[in-house]
Amino acid sequence: MAKTSRLADKATPFWWEAAPPGPVPVQPPARSVDVAIVGAGYAGLAAGLTLARAGRSVAAFDAMHPGEGASSRNGGITSGSIRPSHAAITRTFDEATAYAIEAESKTAREFLYDFIRSEEIDCDFRLTGLFKGALGFGQYDTMARGAEALAKRLGIETYAVPHGEQEQYIGSGFYRGGVVRKDIGGLHPGKFHAGLLQLALAAGVAVHGHTPVTAIRREGATFRVQTPSGTVEARQVLVCTNGYTDGAAPYLRRRLVPVRSRIIVTEELPAEVMDRLMPQRMMMGEGRQLGYYYRPTPDGKRILLGGRESGHGGDATVPTQRLRRGLAEVFPELEGVHLSHSWYGNVAMNRDMLPRIFEKDGIVYASGFCGSGVVWAPWVGTRAAHRLLGNGEEGRSALFSRPPAAVPLYRGNPWFMPAIIRGYALQDRIAWWRSKR
Repeated sequence: MAKTSRLADKATPFWWEAAPPGPVPVQPPARSVDVAIVGAGYAGLAAGLTLARAGRSVAAFDAMHPGEGASSRNGGITSGSIRPSHAAITRTFDEATAYAIEAESKTAREFLYDFIRSEEIDCDFRLTGLFKGALGFGQYDTMARGAEALAKRLGIETYAVPHGEQEQYIGSGFYRGGVVRKDIGGLHPGKFHAGLLQLALAAGVAVHGHTPVTAIRREGATFRVQTPSGTVEARQVLVCTNGYTDGAAPYLRRRLVPVRSRIIVTEELPAEVMDRLMPQRMMMGEGRQLGYYYRPTPDGKRILLGGRESGHGGDATVPTQRLRRGLAEVFPELEGVHLSHSWYGNVAMNRDMLPRIFEKDGIVYASGFCGSGVVWAPWVGTRAAHRLLGNGEEGRSALFSRPPAAVPLYRGNPWFMPAIIRGYALQDRIAWWRSKR
């Protein structure tokens, strides 16, 4: 393996090699539609597809190429994670809601897998399972109890892997055991979006790329959706912008904080190295606040690793080097390995760290995927669409609730994120010092 001190060869997503986001057929927006959707990522297109197949006229607007945001920049892991603990959700809402949200995460994953199969989307999906490493034996005990509880509560195949057996799952001595979940897999996010876009266009959704929505105004029983290409009258409006929310949705913008997530990809590695480091080609994670997520690429020849960035500047050197160090920390033999790609994209967090469907002043919002949009975005978009259609049972969701609380003193510039990231890093260092390794 060649070693280099240079940054990666390319600053664009690895996924764009096979499925680059591009222009859609240019057409002037219709003067009026049944539903206008802001955002043409996973959530917006899934919603548009559902609405169009139900006979509604739909226009979806995106400020970039459709899918150019998080939909083609993520790691492609179908986790559908719920970040708060069961106890934390219970404190925020109630115990019944906590159970319902956990159950819905399982349903959302199953929905995604069935959707990929039934719609015959070629996106390199494999139900590989996921291994999550424990930093110390104390954390391992906690994770093992959590896996047992999850298996009992939801019937998910998940189990603990003691330290002495972890080499069956990962060729690294860094962790002190971990847990495996068999209901999580991986896909090619660019190909998944391309397949979803093709379905939406075929169903009659008018998708407008590089057409930002600049304002949404309610006038009586309808809305006027303003774009540089003209103003569209819509009976209903659905906003699905998540980490790229801008001034067109100021109410949502005050409630979602964009957080950068950066990903690196190695050069192609010898087959024997991949067999040793990732013997089962599983998705991977770990138990740190700023933990890494990583996986083999769909062809099984490279390793992709991602993590959070602290700032929003343009210099890729520091965050890329941090991820390179993280890769070598887990897999010491990859120290100095050549990187083919390093890129970033925005995820969106809110104060209670849960995805959400809510309505405000007649506008429906489906957003806040908190870094797990591969599973949550298609599900939430589809649920929101059924709600707009008035399909009672199909529109039900434990995620439909009050809006997330606004972030004090925040109007779109996440000036506080570097301090928050430093705080998480400090928590990780303290947890490391206290871990029983």
